[in-house]
Amino acid sequence: MDWDRPSKRVRELMQRGAKMVLDAPEDPPLDELNKATLTPEYMQTVAGDPLLAEAVRQSNRSNRLHWAAANISHPGEPVQPNLGPESLTIARYLIRRGLDESTAVDAYRIGQNVAWRAWMQIAFALTSDFDELRELLDVSARSIASFIDATVAGIYHQLQIERDELTRGSHAEHREIVALILDGAPITRQHAETRLGYRLGQRHTAAVIWGDQSNTNLADLDRAVEAMARNANGRRPLSVLAGAATRWMWLPGSDGPDLAGVASAVSQLPGVRIAVGPTAAGIEGFRRSHFDAITTQRMVVRLGSTQRVVSFTDVELIALITADPERADRFIKHALGDFESADDELQRTVFTFVREQCNASRAAARLFTHRNTLLRRLARADELLPQPLKDASVHVAVALEALRWRGATNQPSLAAAVGGAVRRPRSAG
Repeated sequence: MDWDRPSKRVRELMQRGAKMVLDAPEDPPLDELNKATLTPEYMQTVAGDPLLAEAVRQSNRSNRLHWAAANISHPGEPVQPNLGPESLTIARYLIRRGLDESTAVDAYRIGQNVAWRAWMQIAFALTSDFDELRELLDVSARSIASFIDATVAGIYHQLQIERDELTRGSHAEHREIVALILDGAPITRQHAETRLGYRLGQRHTAAVIWGDQSNTNLADLDRAVEAMARNANGRRPLSVLAGAATRWMWLPGSDGPDLAGVASAVSQLPGVRIAVGPTAAGIEGFRRSHFDAITTQRMVVRLGSTQRVVSFTDVELIALITADPERADRFIKHALGDFESADDELQRTVFTFVREQCNASRAAARLFTHRNTLLRRLARADELLPQPLKDASVHVAVALEALRWRGATNQPSLAAAVGGAVRRPRSAG
């Protein structure tokens, strides 16, 4: 594209506008951009995958800041394509999810339209001079369009590379066989075992290992796989490359992995997360444990929990409750009332009291506090709760656990605290 350098005045205006983009304390245009990108019906495959949706959000933010920064340093000049890690991660995710290049192109074109509308609002705020505004809009339109065209071309090239790498190795074959098993397709166990090199008739524990940051070192994912594999007692696990930053894994054995040991290993791997399904038997157990691990992963991502290694056994109840976020919010507010905003110490006291089957002496001992101190805290909690704790301990326990899974939690599960109705077995099948 031929590029005529804009006037000095328009370069100044573009630089001022770009600074407004970077200096904005809040970014409604970015929220609008994310919503517009992920809302269309044909983008629901992307929106329904928490990792891919987050990668799209990170890419949107990166593109916006990249263009603005370029127009601060060299206003009105062509902007180089953004082929940083956020953009290239999109290519890896799309190909390894089985999506085609058009999905990436559609996402970028939607983003271009939203970015243009947001920039026009800035442009009209920068000048009311007709000639200045006409030149500013003309230069801006060409700048945004050429930037997106160049970025899409680079992403398209990366998509081709990723597709070639995926189809050349055994990853594609393993992924294909696993997909058939998970879909319940009529494939014989013997044929599947031969292709995978893995026995399907045994007991196994599924895991999803993923990176939750755009710059997660992919080698760290392989190290996490190795940490899980050390629990196989010499038997061969199955690992499948499910995405650019995702591994699916099945670990043979009746006991399940040592999650404390795995968590210790993963703590040294920035951005790596593991969701673990229950131990179950046979092909049906192969499927069930995997789907439960996927449910665990999605719940962790949805609630923003920072816990690194999470098992389905710990979150089964919370996953059910929080599947509908709006209903979960209403349940928490109804059960906790003003106690939802109580300080951590008071919430931890009630958490521990319920976990100890509402036994004040045991709860006080676990909290290393005097029994009378604990009772005073419980009395304060009753003042904040809509109903006395003794009349609503089950609901309070469940709501409090759901609340604790938002953001971060290292607390033990309340599953045992709310009675036998919600006790969960360690394994299934």
